Amino acid sequence: MRQYHFLDDYSEGAHPEILNALSASNLVQQSAYGADDYSAAASSLIAAQLGPDFVGEIHFVASGTMANIICIASCLRPHEAVIAVESGHIVAREAGAIEATGHKLITVPAVNGKITPAQIEKALQANAHFPHMAKPKLVYLSNATETGTVYTLEELQALSALAKARGLYLFMDGARLGAALASPHNDATLQDIATLVDLFWIGGTKLGALLGEAIVVSNPALAQDFAFHIKQRGGMLAKGRVLGIQFQALFGERQWFTALATHANQMAARLSAGIVAAGGRLASETETNQVFAIVPDAAITALQQSFAFYVWGPAEAGHSVVRLVTSWATDADQVEAFIAQLTGLL
Repeated sequence: MRQYHFLDDYSEGAHPEILNALSASNLVQQSAYGADDYSAAASSLIAAQLGPDFVGEIHFVASGTMANIICIASCLRPHEAVIAVESGHIVAREAGAIEATGHKLITVPAVNGKITPAQIEKALQANAHFPHMAKPKLVYLSNATETGTVYTLEELQALSALAKARGLYLFMDGARLGAALASPHNDATLQDIATLVDLFWIGGTKLGALLGEAIVVSNPALAQDFAFHIKQRGGMLAKGRVLGIQFQALFGERQWFTALATHANQMAARLSAGIVAAGGRLASETETNQVFAIVPDAAITALQQSFAFYVWGPAEAGHSVVRLVTSWATDADQVEAFIAQLTGLL
């Protein structure tokens, strides 16, 4: 029997409306390298949510790792470094991509998946023997975090204030920004984020797009010549229209960006509640579309006959933490099937 995937939020292809938009525009001739009408329209739709004071730039690239590489490397001089939590995607899941650009990663322990002002100050103090140590210059954070938690507006404001006071850039990885914004735990808007960080990106790949991420460069000083960095890093697609069309659909009249993220979060909340009702335990509170549960190893083996998911790590004896991820396309019947099978195993 084929397994149903709770592995990630990109096991499916793309939302039908996005495929329809790509198909409908297929034979329309457009300028290349992102200078097309669709990318311009998508940029305008996104900019409309960033507030009247937004004077930065918006660019589209194909993948999240590419967005991180371009954003971080474009900001830093050769001797400058990045502060990030140990669980950060650029630390643990990008094969040293940032180090390969020549920039040191200074890691700190995560607090509920997040980085805190106190940790940043500690990292700055521990890396201040200049010119003998790499100079911390950029703070990296993910929202939602790698453990599915969400930064509150107050937390973002505190990080932004510290970054400004200490002459640091603040950069947000937004692979699951849609899920964060749609979370009931969230009180920040895209406009807030654009005001508080120097640059960030909005994930499309994990939210119904076939591929694509939208980089928002809020800091005008960093926006200058940003397109050159995209080109040099191989991120400037000749058929950039493919990215623009998708974000035009996500941020268009029907607001699929919000609707699809809301569905993913609702399915995760349903899954999380079902696990608890079945007698299971959560490793952490479910805030977005990632569920971390503590499950007996014997039950994991049985569940894997029907469902695919990651075993995240060991828990107490005979138990492990599993990660279950829901998506814009998660079938509610499959959520109920997982809960029913788990109930029979506990």
